[in-house]
Amino acid sequence: MDGNGRWAEARHRPRRFGHRAGVETVRRIVEDASEIGIKHLTLYSFSTENWTRPRAEIAALMALMREYIEADLARLSREDVRIRILGTRDGLSKDVLKMIEKAERETQSNRSFNLNIAFNYGGRNEILRAVQRAIAAGEDMSQISESRFAEFFDTVGQPDPDLVIRTSGEKRVSNFLLWQAAYAEFVFTDVLWPDFNRTHLIAALDEYTGRNRRFGASDATEVA
Repeated sequence: MDGNGRWAEARHRPRRFGHRAGVETVRRIVEDASEIGIKHLTLYSFSTENWTRPRAEIAALMALMREYIEADLARLSREDVRIRILGTRDGLSKDVLKMIEKAERETQSNRSFNLNIAFNYGGRNEILRAVQRAIAAGEDMSQISESRFAEFFDTVGQPDPDLVIRTSGEKRVSNFLLWQAAYAEFVFTDVLWPDFNRTHLIAALDEYTGRNRRFGASDATEVA
């Protein structure tokens, strides 16, 4: 969800103003995705690398995370949305940890829509944590299969993503779902996240459905 800061700067406002506008986009896109029929949505909100940002901006991002969950948790639960927070819990304050645990606990039985929030998340960190979990569980890492290894990831029990959308003109993976997105389709848009809407989402889905997903197989027809 890139472009909040640039969106704010273009309006001569502080970056936190852009992040707040980005939260409103989150609310709209979660609702739109559910109505369209999407069952799993992962939003990358705060990476393990974002700790290098100015302290005031980090504090604003943490406050917005708390505000979003506190304000929307009851509604999301009523709408049968399951919330999962992907990422390491290291470095998070006690109040943020308590909020995360509450959101996951109160929505764990919901099934209509799965909302993953990648928060304090990094793909490399997740792979490392998966290795550590597997070893702690007594797995023989020289013999473990891909399917078994996937059970130690934050996304256990969920399908791999079909489509990754990146806003604001950035064209890189940026440590997002490195294992899970191995065969995902990517759509890059110049639209800044606060301006991203249902029309842009549907356009990305239309582009996705027009692609031929081969998962490494040849598209040539073999003639005997």
